[in-house]
Amino acid sequence: MRSRLLAAAAFFMLAGGAAHADMSGGVVKIGVLNDMSGLYADLSGQGSVVAAQMAVEAFGGSVGGAKIEIIGADHQNKADIGSNIARQWFDVNGVDVIVDVPTSSVALAVSDVAREKNKVLLVSGAAASDLTGPKCSPNTVHWTYDTWALANGTGKSVVQTGGDTWFFITADYAFGQALERDTTAVIKANGGKVLGAVRHPLNTADFSSFLLQAQSSGAKVIGLANAGGDTTNAIKQAAEFGIVQGGQSLAGLLVFITDVHALGLQTAQGLVLTEAFYWDANEATRKFSEEFAKRDRGIHPTMVHAGVYSAVLHYLKAVKALGSDTDGAAVVAKMKGMPTDDPLFGKGMIRVDGRHIHPMYLFEVKKPEESKGEWDYYKLRATIPADEAFRPLNQGGCPLVKG
Repeated sequence: MRSRLLAAAAFFMLAGGAAHADMSGGVVKIGVLNDMSGLYADLSGQGSVVAAQMAVEAFGGSVGGAKIEIIGADHQNKADIGSNIARQWFDVNGVDVIVDVPTSSVALAVSDVAREKNKVLLVSGAAASDLTGPKCSPNTVHWTYDTWALANGTGKSVVQTGGDTWFFITADYAFGQALERDTTAVIKANGGKVLGAVRHPLNTADFSSFLLQAQSSGAKVIGLANAGGDTTNAIKQAAEFGIVQGGQSLAGLLVFITDVHALGLQTAQGLVLTEAFYWDANEATRKFSEEFAKRDRGIHPTMVHAGVYSAVLHYLKAVKALGSDTDGAAVVAKMKGMPTDDPLFGKGMIRVDGRHIHPMYLFEVKKPEESKGEWDYYKLRATIPADEAFRPLNQGGCPLVKG
């Protein structure tokens, strides 16, 4: 009897150890990599760490007996810094999955590192549609939005309502170039014309020369193919030049609620924009956003923050189902094999190219008199169904797509 009890005890000890033996280092480690101090800090930054922590708490704090840890770092919007941090995290710090990564040039570089190291990258902040096109990877999932979705949401709406001649002011890196490219395709497909474009350095302070070129082009629409502080600076300086009063309109192709908050409704009113998430959409989004704001200086969550929460939650579900986090490609394959479902995005799925599929929403910024209070900024113009919101699978050029 004693020997049987000892054997049983030994079995349960081994079984208990096995519960997290397939978690690398006995822990599931999540690395939040983004802009913590620059022009994307409010729309991403520390808020993405908060969102990841909230997802871990919602999941229960552990996976199969293994604890879940979160670390964060600032990639400073530089691809070399981002890829070096990723290598350090994967090789030395035991990070299993990197999340967020705004700035498309950084995301593309980190995607290569994740594939090389067979880890996982969950992109929420970057926009370049190449992440699920020619640069797609079996180790990367693109969660929240992309340049194709933005172009076909905002760009198509503006052209169809009379804005048929455009001039672009474009951030001169992978994201801006992809957004200009994808929006140009939509404009031409809907009978419009692009009269010209000018590119500006990332995080520039002075848009005067770029705005003067756009103004003199005579285009009905000035398309801002930039984001964060670049977008808000361009809009503020456009107001100083009297561009809208002169008859031209601005199309912010990637605008976040934190940008509208920074601009104020008096300046931002009437802007049409495409988002994947709005804090005031329903009771579930309001509940999440109230808790998020308590933890992040009163800031209401952007779609980037919502995407981090949703992606981390689904990743943890896949790791639990697989019983291991050691093989990144296998974890992503499991994520693709499971339908997605969470309070912020609802039901969805991940395609073979790594594109998370869900509805997108076309919003218009309210006039000051329409707002009921702080952060009450959007009115819904249209819901873009999930099966129309993103580029068709056979048009992206992803090598993972057969046929």
